Amino acid sequence: MNNEVGTINYKSETTKEMVLTALFVAIIIAMAFIPYLGYIPLGFMNATTIHIPVILGALFLGPKRGAFLGGVFGLTSMINNTFINPSITSFVFSPFYSIGQVHGSFSSIIVCFVPRIMIGVVAYYVFRIVSRLFKKLRGGNIIAFACAGVAGSLTNTLLVMSGIYFLFGESYATAKGIALDALYGFILTIIGTVGIPEAIVAAILVTAIGKVLSNVFKQKLS
Repeated sequence: MNNEVGTINYKSETTKEMVLTALFVAIIIAMAFIPYLGYIPLGFMNATTIHIPVILGALFLGPKRGAFLGGVFGLTSMINNTFINPSITSFVFSPFYSIGQVHGSFSSIIVCFVPRIMIGVVAYYVFRIVSRLFKKLRGGNIIAFACAGVAGSLTNTLLVMSGIYFLFGESYATAKGIALDALYGFILTIIGTVGIPEAIVAAILVTAIGKVLSNVFKQKLS
């Protein structure tokens, strides 16, 4: 009898996780393809908010599903940069896009997918570490949510921009119309003007939404 109950509970938990995963996937896809929702155009680049459901999914479903959700984010980015909303630098995210003599390549897949897959993994473990450090402190989970939001967001920004610098430096500088020796400063400027605000927004939203969701999935955060 106990074995039957355990099996039912396991199946119920697995079903719930599958449904939640599908829900987060749907949110990511909606944010990716609804204008000004997941990508906010700033002229020199797009500010991103799609990493937020990836972070939340990882916190409540674990690092493996978080990595999967990050992969979905990467896939939507490739589709966007190939077919829907290509720009002069879309070759860094899509091996199927080219502009002039500049072409995407296998390195485009690395830049497009690896940083996004790592978002959920990093956010999950940062949350776990911080929540354990502050478990005796009232509001410790709030600190953990905020740190996970910052860590997940900066993982995306730093890995994407590092990938662009090391894998597409010359081509990216040419597309942007800047000197190669000025590229490092340009990328630091993007990190400071876009990456840092994105991380702050992620910290606020992950904390606010995470607090609400934790009332339902408290066992996932214990």
